[in-house]
Amino acid sequence: MHEGSALAMKTGGTGAAFSGKGLRKIYVTGETEVHALRGVDLAIEAGEIVVLLGPSGSGKSTLLNIIGGLDRPTEGELFYRDLRLTGMPESELTRYRRENIGFIFQFYNLIPSLTAEENVRLVTDIADEPMDALDALELVGLGERAQHYPAQLSGGEQQRVAVARAIAKRPGVLLCDEPTGALDSATGVRVLETLERANRELGTTVLIITHNAGIAAMADRVLHFLDGQIARVVENENTIEPGEISW
Repeated sequence: MHEGSALAMKTGGTGAAFSGKGLRKIYVTGETEVHALRGVDLAIEAGEIVVLLGPSGSGKSTLLNIIGGLDRPTEGELFYRDLRLTGMPESELTRYRRENIGFIFQFYNLIPSLTAEENVRLVTDIADEPMDALDALELVGLGERAQHYPAQLSGGEQQRVAVARAIAKRPGVLLCDEPTGALDSATGVRVLETLERANRELGTTVLIITHNAGIAAMADRVLHFLDGQIARVVENENTIEPGEISW
């Protein structure tokens, strides 16, 4: 592996999925200002797996929320392909999220009264060109569990349903905030395998926030955050499979 600029991109890709310049985010509470991002420049290439590492409060989740259209920067510009996200009206930002972004969080947010298939169909029913819900569950290895309710599934299976729900609308990007944080190592590996498969088979750009430094070895690039900035970028010339990760 070697270090590079925050603007470095994976060789042989299909162009930038995201490009940002001077991204700052300031939260104001009373007379207190919290500088969550302090002038971040980045370019994420389409089809990359990128891991974001850094201590709590270093800006990782803030950046992910801005990339996902859940928050707006205080300053700076951000583009998704040719779409300028900064300054975009809220209605267009909602459309951007619906059409392009899949979210996966540490907690699965499944509806308990719906089966795995029905939870996935919540997304496919509103997407333009979705996968079949059962096909999405097959992709994550849960085709035989489609009619089970969340309470009948293990934590890892519930997280994989959440992954299936996210990829079923065929998003260009998966944004994952601590997707294995509540899982044991074996179960976490299964979830990472589904993310890697989505990247490999669907060409999905995957961004993963994690506190587990071992996961960085499966990424094309690793962004190390410190005090609201990208302090260091490491490019992995040789990535490893999720099953080889030292947990």
